Amino acid sequence: MLATVAAFLAVVGGTSLIAVGARWFRRDDSLPTLEGWALAGRRFGAPTTWLLLGGTIYTAYTFAAVPGLVYGAGALGFFALPYTVIVYPLAFVLLPRLWTVARDNGYITVADYVKGRYDSPPLALAVALTGILATMPYIALQLLGIRAVLTAGGLYPRGFAGDLALIAVFAVLALATYRHGLRAPAVISIVKGAAIFGATLAVVAVVLDELGGPGRMFETAATRHTALALEPELFPAFATLALGSAMALLVYPHVLTAAFAAKGPDTLRKVTVALPAWTAVLGLFGVLGIAALAAGVEAPPGNAESAVPLLVDQLMPAALTGVLFGAFVVGALVPAAVMSIAAATAFVRNIYVEYFHPTATPKHQTRIAQAVSLTAKVGAVAFVLGLRNQDAINLQLLGGVWILQTFPAVAIGLFTTWLHKWALLAGWATGMVAGTLLVVWGGFSSVVSVGFGDAKVPVYAAVVAFALNLVVAVGLTPLLSRPREAVRAT
Repeated sequence: MLATVAAFLAVVGGTSLIAVGARWFRRDDSLPTLEGWALAGRRFGAPTTWLLLGGTIYTAYTFAAVPGLVYGAGALGFFALPYTVIVYPLAFVLLPRLWTVARDNGYITVADYVKGRYDSPPLALAVALTGILATMPYIALQLLGIRAVLTAGGLYPRGFAGDLALIAVFAVLALATYRHGLRAPAVISIVKGAAIFGATLAVVAVVLDELGGPGRMFETAATRHTALALEPELFPAFATLALGSAMALLVYPHVLTAAFAAKGPDTLRKVTVALPAWTAVLGLFGVLGIAALAAGVEAPPGNAESAVPLLVDQLMPAALTGVLFGAFVVGALVPAAVMSIAAATAFVRNIYVEYFHPTATPKHQTRIAQAVSLTAKVGAVAFVLGLRNQDAINLQLLGGVWILQTFPAVAIGLFTTWLHKWALLAGWATGMVAGTLLVVWGGFSSVVSVGFGDAKVPVYAAVVAFALNLVVAVGLTPLLSRPREAVRAT
């Protein structure tokens, strides 16, 4: 146990020191503008962007939830692999184009872009509020990921001592982000990349050796779970989960914040070509869910996310266990930092400046964003300590449904402005209401049954809501455009 704790503290402590005091920050210590604080002046090259974007997309909770879903639900849990493969061709097309428009017009947030593209402050406000609403529980989920992993590994003391340790980890993140903005998670992402890639390969090698190789591992797991092969009736759910999640990911504020910080569109193209390397690591983590079944790991009811930490604690050498748990914690710091920066920037640019203080100076905007970013982290800690884990999971599930409803305004608007701004707003409202009701009525399940009578198929609720959103936007556009065209004709 001592070796585990020592290795864990070495990873987390070393990362904390790097985050707070790295020399790299001193290139521009004043950060006088919001663009400098939130986007690091749009100067990140391909290696830094690859690490930051990968570290932002692949959160600590992802690395715990995917194998946990495989452990609990079987083959359906592997939808995350095609989802993270589908997303990169989309990113290759959309992100460079969006970056160019943002740079040319001085946009910092995606809501800035929506406002400029459609000349519609209400639509921009809807996009900004949706992004903030979807991001806040996502930050809390990173804390839940840390706590679930450390509890399973016996590194999270019960009661106040454990909560204090969690607060201390996030306090370091808050300090580094407050001072250095996006540069802090960019530095942490270097440690995350090395720790996640190295520890994963080592753990998979040890686990396969202990379980007699992949063939025997799958054979043993199949005797303990009957759904390791995807049943035909689940094909629609699998496909819509993959497609809907990929589309939603690209319009999350934290992903676009990391993308906007790149040096240029060519940098983003290079990065999206190389990002599937992170998917390979996620696939190995998914296999660890199978390994947990084969090893006979008994995760507590309703807490399948602890299956892999329990497996690691059971089979791994103590030092390697500590390194992997440390990598989980570091893995939570990068996305949590970028998410808090993205939410704070959206609040300042699209709510505070737009509606309360239009004459705010760049320095004042930066100070407000720093304070809001800090508040977001404090709120996430309070949420995790004061409410049930399931509340954060349910809200994050809704967040995925909500954020997809901004896809028409953001992504489709890159190629055409045919869709009317009020039609887009009506479609967004329809999708938000329909998606929320579908998830709540389905008992907070991401998969719902749609159809008539006995001809019902399971699909991702966000995709159903998105389809309704698009139907309303496309259907209303000709009606709302007619008066404008008639005026022009006269």
